Amino acid sequence: MTRLFIRTFGALALMALFAPALQSIAQTKVPAAPPQGPAGQAPATTPTAPVPATPAAPAPAGPPKFPPPDPSNFTAPSPSKEVIDGFLQANWGYDPNRIWQVQAILKTPVEGVAKVVVFVGDRTGKEKPSALGFFVLPDGKHIITGDQIVAFGEHPFADARTQLQQRADGPYRGSASKNLELVEFADFQCPHCKEAQANMDKLVADFPQARIVFQNSPIPSIHPEAMNAAEYGVCVDKMGGSTAFFQFASAVFDGQEGLASPDGATLTLNSATTKAGLDPGKISACATQPQTKAEVEASLKLGADLGINEVPTLVINGREVPANVPYDLLKTIVQYQAKIDGVTP
Repeated sequence: MTRLFIRTFGALALMALFAPALQSIAQTKVPAAPPQGPAGQAPATTPTAPVPATPAAPAPAGPPKFPPPDPSNFTAPSPSKEVIDGFLQANWGYDPNRIWQVQAILKTPVEGVAKVVVFVGDRTGKEKPSALGFFVLPDGKHIITGDQIVAFGEHPFADARTQLQQRADGPYRGSASKNLELVEFADFQCPHCKEAQANMDKLVADFPQARIVFQNSPIPSIHPEAMNAAEYGVCVDKMGGSTAFFQFASAVFDGQEGLASPDGATLTLNSATTKAGLDPGKISACATQPQTKAEVEASLKLGADLGINEVPTLVINGREVPANVPYDLLKTIVQYQAKIDGVTP
């Protein structure tokens, strides 16, 4: 299941359309958006612009052969094919088997809105080729795909990266430098967040030059003790620093079943505080303070402003990835994002 905030930025559409290999299980508030945008639907065109045909299925082996683009389907002045290719390269470049061809950039009845059609395939021929359609908005920085709005351009993650560098203030492991910043949004009571911790520990070991930050993202509507756990975590970090926080976090995730009831949560959180070397009484008192709740709310607002739509989510220099995907894939994406951002892996 997928957790969606009430928001405008559609990272789920980003995952579904621009990272087809990413599959994860997460926590949800409302049903997920359809996993495909208007792929294969007739583009909005002027009467003279024919609709590109969806490519035929390829032979069992080898890359698909896309039909040559029809020049009459390139009627919009922007975006350019180069910008679209840069956008897709930023999203898909980690996968050497992913290939695509821009098939149409069409005017629509709305001034400044262009319809883009891209044919997508796999070099190995194992996947059936498909058509992806999306609308580029007049600002040139966003697209509409399905019912979501997604950042667009040759550097689509740059704005989110800047926001995180300025506002992600949770406890962290690794480097103090923010050149390669991996920000985990998680809920202590979320079972899939617990599963993701093995990945997070491996990332700490494999990327010592990375700054790996934990941001609270509790979902009280389905995890009643998640906010309490987050508030404890804020106080542990405040009084014991990042080292104590990650000791506390590990103990809470290990004893997550104890969060199923208020009494069990008190025992679990106090026990985790003790394991982190701190006084449970002081942490408990701190957790009830309005400022502590405000800090958790600020972390939630950061996630909402970025359009974080699921937990656990890892944001790699602005690029969202489910934190519990297979580790080899996660590592590949971190390496790729570091490379395109000019960070030595």
